[in-house]
Amino acid sequence: MHSPSSEPVLHLVPEKGTSYFRHALRDLAEGLKFAKLGCTLGWLDIKLRYRGSILGPFWLTASTTVMISAMGVLYAYLMNMDVHKYLPFLTFSLILWGFIGGTLQEGCTTFTSAAGLIHSARMPYSMHVLRSTVRNWLTVAHNIPVIVGVFLWFHVEPLWSWTLLPALLLWVFDSFVATFLLAILGARFRDVPPIVASGIQIFFFITPILWTPDLMKEGQDWLLLNPFFPLMEILRTPLLGDTVQVAVWPAALGWSAFLASVTFVLFARMRARLAYWV
Repeated sequence: MHSPSSEPVLHLVPEKGTSYFRHALRDLAEGLKFAKLGCTLGWLDIKLRYRGSILGPFWLTASTTVMISAMGVLYAYLMNMDVHKYLPFLTFSLILWGFIGGTLQEGCTTFTSAAGLIHSARMPYSMHVLRSTVRNWLTVAHNIPVIVGVFLWFHVEPLWSWTLLPALLLWVFDSFVATFLLAILGARFRDVPPIVASGIQIFFFITPILWTPDLMKEGQDWLLLNPFFPLMEILRTPLLGDTVQVAVWPAALGWSAFLASVTFVLFARMRARLAYWV
């Protein structure tokens, strides 16, 4: 038999100082090691969500097509705009906004919906965020045929600029960070999902989605205070064949840096408590 002095002793040392940030960085690094697992789980979520359905996720493609066809003609008439220019704009805007709304709403329940896995297995929290991010990107990918069809029908020639790749990477980065932030807040406060849902509805009307930025002849610079506007412009404008304004990119990068900073600090401080909240 072993003497009591030979038994291993577990020393619990509270986090303090910069240890919060070291552990947060370690979680992000370990999340990269589980990237393949996160992508696989995100793919399985899509398959299980539409299991037993005939069209599967392409029901989203069909419903998007019908909605854009009806709204495009109606709003082009109401705003006295050329349907050949307005419908491609509306198509791309609604699909991008659908992705934003889905990302924000599912981000609120990222950790709470994975509570069983969090409690039963020791995995980095960033892996669960990656899972949700991959799932949302796979969902929006089913609307690509709608964009291609509208662009071909109305002969839209995208402006293939070198900024398209950085814009797409920024979208991926922001979707991951926004999901991370709302996952933390949603785990701590159960009021976050309805608050986010209400905020999405408000920003839907004050962001150029149903209406074009050109309608604001004066005060277009105020749109840069809307965090969603520069993010949409860096991807939407070149694909619609126009040139991005000079001030849009600094605004998009500034909002992204602010979002990343707040998320990292909050995660570093709250990481040790997340398992008790979900």
